Amino acid sequence: MNALKREIAANITHDGPISLEHYMGLCLGHPQHGYYMTREPFGANGDFVTAPEISQMFGELIGVWLAEAWRAAGAPTPANLIELGPGRGTLMSDMLRVARVAPDFLDAVIPSLVEMSPRLRDIQRQTLASAGKPISWLENFEATPPGPAFIVANEFFDALPVRHYVKTLAGWRQRLVGLDQTGALAFGLSEKIEPTLTAPAREGSIIEVCPTGQRIMSDIAARLVAQGGVLLVIDYGYTQTSLGDSLQAMSKHVYVDPLDAPGEADLTAHVDFAALARAAQAQGAKVMGPVTQAHFLLQLGIERRAETLSRKASPEQTREVMAALDRLTGVQDPRRHMGALFKVMAVTHPDMPDLPGFF
Repeated sequence: MNALKREIAANITHDGPISLEHYMGLCLGHPQHGYYMTREPFGANGDFVTAPEISQMFGELIGVWLAEAWRAAGAPTPANLIELGPGRGTLMSDMLRVARVAPDFLDAVIPSLVEMSPRLRDIQRQTLASAGKPISWLENFEATPPGPAFIVANEFFDALPVRHYVKTLAGWRQRLVGLDQTGALAFGLSEKIEPTLTAPAREGSIIEVCPTGQRIMSDIAARLVAQGGVLLVIDYGYTQTSLGDSLQAMSKHVYVDPLDAPGEADLTAHVDFAALARAAQAQGAKVMGPVTQAHFLLQLGIERRAETLSRKASPEQTREVMAALDRLTGVQDPRRHMGALFKVMAVTHPDMPDLPGFF
């Protein structure tokens, strides 16, 4: 039993079972033992690979898209360029590099990264040491400077804690994490019936919600409506709110039991894009999409970019470029291809015209 598991078990013994939402928050963000506080999870030697680590093409196209969104917003100067959950800093590095072809945009933006992990901040500083722009690190979105904001959230919302409600004969009950007879962590249900949940469903059905994600989206949308700008969300998830449990834990690229080793595996849940869209629209923001990542990247010209890179590449490098293109835009196998599983959605000031990738 690792240190975090002992701490969680002791708290449960003293105070009773905790919500799944609380458990996820501890696993990912505990100051000493949280997953993102203690390790570098990205890449072949980590637990999973994100799109910016697969190919420079991804970050380059996002950078070009943001420059176009900035122009469509009236080219405000200065403007904030913000990334939420920036991983190793690879995406921001690629975006700033490609922005050199749009010097007016590059001159106007003030980059900042919203990152809570001191370990990942150190890695991001190394990645961005030669970025050519001063970069700020912030604890949360509320700390970002005022003004027009051009925000990217790539695989950010999937890492936010979720709640589960399970349908029983008596009604919907919240899923909790407690201890079984052997003292091991185990799922259970609250004795309390949730009176506000009345959705008809079969016994055993699960409703999965992410209040933290909806709150963050609401705050961002209100900011964009008041001060201008755009948020681009890229994540895996579904386009319509539905019943089901998508909680998963991954360690070394293999799915594991989410209760086995808290703090040592990445815990995520699929993003409910419809719920995020409702939260944004409730603040008066405009929502574009969601569309599949394949649709978005192909509309932005990723095939042409792959051809350009291949013309200057060795045969081995060309194979790598084409393999990356296939992984980013392929749709046949969701275990290998990101094109259909991942969705892209933009949230903007209500006066923003339609943007590339969403036609």
